[in-house]
Amino acid sequence: MRSTASSLMYPLTLSTALSPRSSQLRPRYLRLLSHSLPFFYKFESPHTFCPKSKNRPVLLVRSCTSITAKPSSQFRKKPFDSEQDEKLRSLREVFSKPGIGIDAYIIPSQDAHQSEFIAECYMRRAYISGFTGSAGTAVITKDKAALWTDGRYFLQAEKQLSYSWILMRAGNYGVPTTSEWLNDVLAPGCRIGIDPPFTVKMDQFLFSADAAAELKEAIAKKNHELVYLYDINLVDEIWKESRPEPPRKPVRVHELTYAGLDVSSKLSSLRSELIDAGCSAIVVSMLDEVCWLLNLRGNDVPNSPVMYAYLIVEIDEAKLFIDDSKVSPEVMDHLKNAGVELRPYESILAEIKNLAAKGVHLWLDTSSINAAIVDTYKAACDQYSGHLDNKRKNKTKAYGVTNGQSEVSTGVYKISPILLAKAVKNEAELEGMRNAHLRDAAALAQFWSWLEEEILKGALLTEVDVAYKLLQFRSMQAGFLDTSFDTISASGANGAIIHYNPNPDSCSIVDVKKMFLLDSGAQYIDGTTDITRTVHFGEPTPREKECFTRVLQGHIALDQAVFPENTPGFVLDAFARSSLWKIGLDYRHGTGHGVGAALNVHEGPQSISFRFGNMTPLLKGMIVSNEPGYYEDHAFGIRIENLLCVKEMDTPNRFGGIGYLGFEKLTFVPIQSKLVELSLLSNAEIDWLNHYHSQVWEKVSPLLDGSARQWLWDNTRPLAKH
Repeated sequence: MRSTASSLMYPLTLSTALSPRSSQLRPRYLRLLSHSLPFFYKFESPHTFCPKSKNRPVLLVRSCTSITAKPSSQFRKKPFDSEQDEKLRSLREVFSKPGIGIDAYIIPSQDAHQSEFIAECYMRRAYISGFTGSAGTAVITKDKAALWTDGRYFLQAEKQLSYSWILMRAGNYGVPTTSEWLNDVLAPGCRIGIDPPFTVKMDQFLFSADAAAELKEAIAKKNHELVYLYDINLVDEIWKESRPEPPRKPVRVHELTYAGLDVSSKLSSLRSELIDAGCSAIVVSMLDEVCWLLNLRGNDVPNSPVMYAYLIVEIDEAKLFIDDSKVSPEVMDHLKNAGVELRPYESILAEIKNLAAKGVHLWLDTSSINAAIVDTYKAACDQYSGHLDNKRKNKTKAYGVTNGQSEVSTGVYKISPILLAKAVKNEAELEGMRNAHLRDAAALAQFWSWLEEEILKGALLTEVDVAYKLLQFRSMQAGFLDTSFDTISASGANGAIIHYNPNPDSCSIVDVKKMFLLDSGAQYIDGTTDITRTVHFGEPTPREKECFTRVLQGHIALDQAVFPENTPGFVLDAFARSSLWKIGLDYRHGTGHGVGAALNVHEGPQSISFRFGNMTPLLKGMIVSNEPGYYEDHAFGIRIENLLCVKEMDTPNRFGGIGYLGFEKLTFVPIQSKLVELSLLSNAEIDWLNHYHSQVWEKVSPLLDGSARQWLWDNTRPLAKH
């Protein structure tokens, strides 16, 4: 799946130091847990992480004068959308209701856990704007509506937004951030509403603590006030009864065979890290972190095997905050054996207050924990601090002495130690990923064999037909659970829409005369897959072949990269772009994202991207995608994607006494040779392609028979320059 955007592409992040983690690809430099247990990792990096500072370098272009942006209507022709405009009108009417009184309202994409992919009932930004991409922020004033998204979604947003919306192409030269735009279009001293830091409705905590704090600071430049809207979400007010119900899907145990490490061992290592940091508890909010730590999987979010829950781990106990209707007796026994108690999902804030009252030093990752939890803890600490101060004064008056010890609880604001521990896979997780990818490759061989045969027979197949047929082939594989994201099945010009999602009512026919891009993935019981192939069923043009071949050269260059330990991913990004750069071409997305083991298809903290805010080094056991591309607007799109695992390399030298790393391939599906312009490839690049195809045949052919096996044979034959 196309690599997620970095800080440039997320308007609520006002600096390069606080980038989203794709999933959650929020680049976060952290000290890992003790290496004494296998899933914790420590590394030494020569690179300096940029902490929060007003003097740090900023990548976004700042405007010194009035900012203007063209309405989205100037970039495409879409009919008037009365439904979307009626939603805007209804929302603005709520602005002036008693107890609200705001001049602007910000609607992010995330849920209360800062997830990239969310349940339908939390898709508020999509509901109000009509834009369905996974990344974006809507800002609505009394007379304007603007939506920010990144380069993956520019063309999609052009098509989906009505004339009433201004499309802000985040990351492009001169495009303001949300706060800059608000400071420009609003008169000084306005009130800007966001969802609250305190509320009884747990599903309304939509801003992380860091995002809320940075937004407040930025808009203060024009004396604007950040208004927390208590116990009300304005979109929900107009969504009303048509809003879907929250998910209540059952939770399952992720077997130790696939997890590789039991829950008790994971919790023990985490507690050691808490003690080292001077903490006595941690709040875990990211859904994939909760699932990974407890060896659980859920089904609350489409394509992602996670459930809505919070987890608090203390030195001697742990509490899981979840709707208990999702918990089966088997899961209950699994949790009891690990010493984990259940609490109602809605009681998380009450427990945060209790921790503060007990003097607990709480570890909070403010880049992912929502503002409600952080602010509740701070307020409770202040409250109990005042109470203790009064007690001490009375005690001093009575006895005239004090021991100087502090009983006041304080927060420790650090990156979650689980993030990187989860990203560095153990051997059982890696073996599961390898096995899942081979079964997935067999399904794809069956699919491509079927599709080529149908196309040659002249069958008329839509992009949706094709995606559904692929799902059928995958569902026949052992351990298949779901797709890992909505399949991007894109013919011709639709391929240039980087995260295109075909709709049955408007999708295209797969055209034999045009390029076809298929980006898809699956969730299996033992692993997560993500693969992109671009093909042509007829005769490609010289332009298409050259662009494809240069993308392939970038893919090969990254696959073959050997690099020193402690190298962050951005250092490798140019390997994948160099061949395109030579003829003045490029692509508007990162080259690689992390992938979870039977978890989210987007995972941080690692990434491979031209945006250099993420200093997380690539470590042995991490999984990343290798997916350079090229997109010619309104013509075609090209992307070639494999998943790779970081491994140690046996180099003849070890300069500086350090080791060197490289990549192991996980994906084994042929790359169409028809699109390759052999004259552009070096002999070494041809050797790479031939060796890759020999591996594909060796590993996948035993899983196939009949026409699919013949297709695999035909598409793995060696190439040679004439």
